Amino acid sequence: MKEYTFEELLHKAASYCSIAEHCKMEVRTKLTAWHVPAETQEKIIEKLEAEGFIDEKRFCKAYVADKFRYAKWGKVKITFNLREKHLQEVDIAEALDIIDEGEYDEMLASLLKSKLQHIKYHFEYEKQGKLYRFAQSRGFENYVIERVLRNL
Repeated sequence: MKEYTFEELLHKAASYCSIAEHCKMEVRTKLTAWHVPAETQEKIIEKLEAEGFIDEKRFCKAYVADKFRYAKWGKVKITFNLREKHLQEVDIAEALDIIDEGEYDEMLASLLKSKLQHIKYHFEYEKQGKLYRFAQSRGFENYVIERVLRNL
């Protein structure tokens, strides 16, 4: 296995960060996969942060926007995944604020209408339960699910 110099590792990590937004934990995981010693990992991460390759506030905002718009996740699921990446609660809350409430409700209503076409049910309460559980699995809050189901 090839031994890399600090500069080569730094360049390799910077390239990784240039392709897409990454948080410290993701970069640390990648460096571990490259068998980089822990003390070298910390130096590389500090340097990447100083040079703007890693910015956790920016990462949070990009993650929230992507998961909401493309994966159609709710705030609960997004928050859970960001916490798993050991990000600051303040950064997570700030990033979640970029989601417009009206757009949030519309997204859930659209998901539920689509789901409704594919579920089988005999009773109204059975339909409501299936839609409710589906919305919860997508990470939407209970009060939002109830509000949207009432208007559906």
